[in-house]
Amino acid sequence: MGKMKSSHRKWIAALCGAAMTFSVLTACGPQGGGSQAAQGEGEAEGPVSIQMFAGLFSELPDMNDEYWTGWQEMTNSKLDIEWVPSGDLNTKLDLLLASGQLPEVVSTTDFTRPTLISAIKNGAFWDLTPFLGDLSEYPNLKENLADDALKYLSVDGKIYALPRSRSRVDGGLKIREDWLKELNIDVPTTMDEYKDALAAIVKAKPGTVGHLFVDNPTAAMQAGFGVYNPTYDDAGGLINPRLTPQYVEMVGFFRELYAEGLMSKEYAVMKETQAEELFKTNRAASYGRPIWWDDEWEKAMRKSGEEDAKILNLHLKGPNGDDAVALETGVSGGFYISKKVPEEKVKQLLAYFEQTASQELTDYAYYGKEGVHHTVEDGQKVLTEQGVKEVNTTSKGAGVLAYAKWGKVISASASKAFNDAKIAEVEVFDEIGKIDPYRVVTVESWINAWPQHDTEYKSMMTKAIVGQISLEDFDAYVAGLREQPALKQAFLDMAAAYKQFQES
Repeated sequence: MGKMKSSHRKWIAALCGAAMTFSVLTACGPQGGGSQAAQGEGEAEGPVSIQMFAGLFSELPDMNDEYWTGWQEMTNSKLDIEWVPSGDLNTKLDLLLASGQLPEVVSTTDFTRPTLISAIKNGAFWDLTPFLGDLSEYPNLKENLADDALKYLSVDGKIYALPRSRSRVDGGLKIREDWLKELNIDVPTTMDEYKDALAAIVKAKPGTVGHLFVDNPTAAMQAGFGVYNPTYDDAGGLINPRLTPQYVEMVGFFRELYAEGLMSKEYAVMKETQAEELFKTNRAASYGRPIWWDDEWEKAMRKSGEEDAKILNLHLKGPNGDDAVALETGVSGGFYISKKVPEEKVKQLLAYFEQTASQELTDYAYYGKEGVHHTVEDGQKVLTEQGVKEVNTTSKGAGVLAYAKWGKVISASASKAFNDAKIAEVEVFDEIGKIDPYRVVTVESWINAWPQHDTEYKSMMTKAIVGQISLEDFDAYVAGLREQPALKQAFLDMAAAYKQFQES
């Protein structure tokens, strides 16, 4: 990634200027973000020790293996990480925040989670704005982040975290391309064609699940139904996507899939690990997950008996012409520093994270050591057997990393030809995809109001999909929620916050 756009620089300048208004010398001057801070002022001669809470997305790593030994040597660090399985991450995070017994660094994938925002407002984490200043002493953080990265991690105009950099192009709605060819089915381009293709596959392959639905509708499907198009009520409030008419229409589509036997009867209680296993073992036709899994999953499918297995990430159009492509913000959560950490240690931690945002550390995070974790073939780094074992999603979880446009598209275990083809397959996604506006900002009124309805809402949605209530009943229920005074106020507050985000 090149230099930040001017909007990103203006945001940093605005923060710095605002901070100086209230604290002339400390916010943007040497005390907060000078060269000594970037170099780890007060840093001990030995490695800096870091206690961290972070997500586990693969097998539990051996922190003494060659990959992690190399990472710690390169960053002059000693990591003590509590790895929490991704499926339990939010629950464990909520418990951790409630306990107040925070490690030095808390890593989370959701920077708008209500419990996290509440903890920030209650002073659980350091305001990093004075330390970072104008980022002139943190060149990697200044040059190598996604556009607006620090805006996403700000609360009330103050930066509270450094990003977990991930590409905007991430998830894809996958389908078994080899099955389409085998059954002479054209690649679907609309939602109706998608449903027809699933029906044909399920009919030809009894026992196969058509669409894998886990917890929430796939982001691509939401984008396709226009759910991510900012939608306002008569008062000018920004309606939460799940309370829009478009979302109700999408629920009606899933209701049809379920009625026609194109979803698992147990979808409401299915876990991601179960869905992934079904897809990898040739028992499901379509699944929405990160694109970079395609090579590994195709290999698993072949081991399970499908020698011609091939995955395609679809580009569908929704009923109103919306592209069924969802984007991430480029920021998959962030690293928050506990307020219990002394100020001098904060500077050491920032120096560590500054280094992890370098291209050198990013390349290492994706490929490890040459000759050990990867070899170079046709000018591309390809993971070795040891690399496949030690370099994975989890191994990228201890540092900021530089923004990589195709970082969640290409596979380090795939050939150059495979990766080139995969980029070409989804190249247009970065131009046409939509981001959920409620993933961009959040406000206290929404944080306080929505939990009172969340459980009932999920239950009503499930009942609508499985046919226990009519779609009209669900529509009326959602319309009633939109009229709740607390939610209407939250919509207004979100509209103001979203406008401020766009204009800043």
